Amino acid sequence: MEPVTLTTPRLLLRTVGPRDTDAVYAAAQDTDILRWTTLPSPYLPEHARSFTEEIVPEGWATGSTFTFGLFLPQGELAGMLGLSMRSLSSAEIGYWAAKEHRGRGFVTEAVRAVTRWAFVDLAVDRVEWRAEIGNAPSRAVAERAGFRLEGVLRSGLVHQGVRRDCWVGSLLPSDLELPSTAPYLPAPTRHS
Repeated sequence: MEPVTLTTPRLLLRTVGPRDTDAVYAAAQDTDILRWTTLPSPYLPEHARSFTEEIVPEGWATGSTFTFGLFLPQGELAGMLGLSMRSLSSAEIGYWAAKEHRGRGFVTEAVRAVTRWAFVDLAVDRVEWRAEIGNAPSRAVAERAGFRLEGVLRSGLVHQGVRRDCWVGSLLPSDLELPSTAPYLPAPTRHS
């Protein structure tokens, strides 16, 4: 698939390439990004170069992972968001914000735009979010974007070679008042 560019009221969401390598490298030096994401630590210039020149273009070309840089109107990198396909109709979302741009709602805005695109243009019926227990900022973004917390997965992710428990949540097309490609029949609820 050819890379897609999306816009929000405050952001340009586009793929990253060689011209963005230095900005990705600089942002990824933040200890919070390294603490909570699956980026290599320490994050070296060759990691940023491989990401922008090989990993991101390959993900778009194969349709396996759609990576968007979150850019402000003046061109500054505010964050990064990836949507990885898990099956024909299911994807997992991950994101980070550059330290100097946290707390302004940029990532929430981007998550809303990309999930809507996934539901409408990719026919995805479920976007899943996972974050290591304790990553309160990631959870806050997910919840503000409409994700519903579903629980805790024991040993649900690997971070720096260690299996860790994680929160898991999901967003469905119906949460955004959009149709699904397949009917959804929720389990009946029991009332005590």
